[in-house]
Amino acid sequence: MGTLRLLCLAAATLISVAAFAQDASPSVKPDGTVTSPALSIPYSSFAWPQAREFFPKMLAEGSKAPPITAPIEQSRAFYDRLNSDRVTRMQKMYAVTIHRETIAGVGADVVLPAQGVSAENQHRVLINLHGGAFLWGARSGGLVEAIPVASVGRIKVITVDYRQGPEHTFPAASDDVEAVYRALLKQYKPQEIGIYGCSAGGILTGESVARLIADKLPVPGAIGTFCGSVLDVDGDSSYVAPVLNGQGVPAHRLMLADLPYFHGANPRDPLVQPGLSPGLLAKFPPTLLITGTRDMTMSSVLASQEALDRAGVQTELRVWDGMWHSFFSDPELPESQDAYRVMARFFLNHLAR
Repeated sequence: MGTLRLLCLAAATLISVAAFAQDASPSVKPDGTVTSPALSIPYSSFAWPQAREFFPKMLAEGSKAPPITAPIEQSRAFYDRLNSDRVTRMQKMYAVTIHRETIAGVGADVVLPAQGVSAENQHRVLINLHGGAFLWGARSGGLVEAIPVASVGRIKVITVDYRQGPEHTFPAASDDVEAVYRALLKQYKPQEIGIYGCSAGGILTGESVARLIADKLPVPGAIGTFCGSVLDVDGDSSYVAPVLNGQGVPAHRLMLADLPYFHGANPRDPLVQPGLSPGLLAKFPPTLLITGTRDMTMSSVLASQEALDRAGVQTELRVWDGMWHSFFSDPELPESQDAYRVMARFFLNHLAR
């Protein structure tokens, strides 16, 4: 009798497992939509141990962020606290000097390596355009992106406080970048100037180059578009990355048209999405693109690199496995330190000597 019960239990278990497996199997709709009721994905085995340890802490901190619909003062205060802490940590690792300037009426922080600008970079300068959804990131967010590059690259970095939403709308930020660029052209040759940014700053970098081309100004010597580039945030990663970061499938993806800064702008305007104009892209300078496999902009960055490559632009694409949006904002990660070296080396190799 005991044996019979065991056999019955085993049979029932097999039936249950088979039924669960059938229920848990992904379903595919005719349009290619895949639905999976059960999903468990381990963290990347290619990431460094420090990243594995930091990843849950990053998600926990990110969960405290106000929604994008929150009052702007609340969001700016949150991200300023977050970025100010990063700046403090960065300054312990990367010695720099910082001073405030106003360039062509636009506020900026000038970051210089404490050990001095290298001989080969004496006549070179980088413009940084901070991230922050075109809503926040001024000052502290810009310093997060400028400090390690200035120190590792031993180069002068000017991080620009361009106008943002909701107070300002497109093309106010492009106006500000062009004004600063024109001012720097009085001191530097265009091929001695580099522009780079992360997230909104990566998108603005592409928009700014498009604007310079439209206004018949010479383009900079090289640019970097990190975690955001010349196309809107779309594609597989805009769905998959939130899942990989414990947020679930987004009910609505945040695209450019959803941001207050772009209210009233045509999202298909090449000055908003330069990647939609092959003729415009063909005039772009060498471009470094950086992203991670858990970054919601990864697909956009990959598609941007393909569009630039098709247009004949020299590109370098770097993708870090297991890394999230703007991962290099936290300086302790080996992946972040690798990214700083890649950025510094790219501009060293591509700006005029």
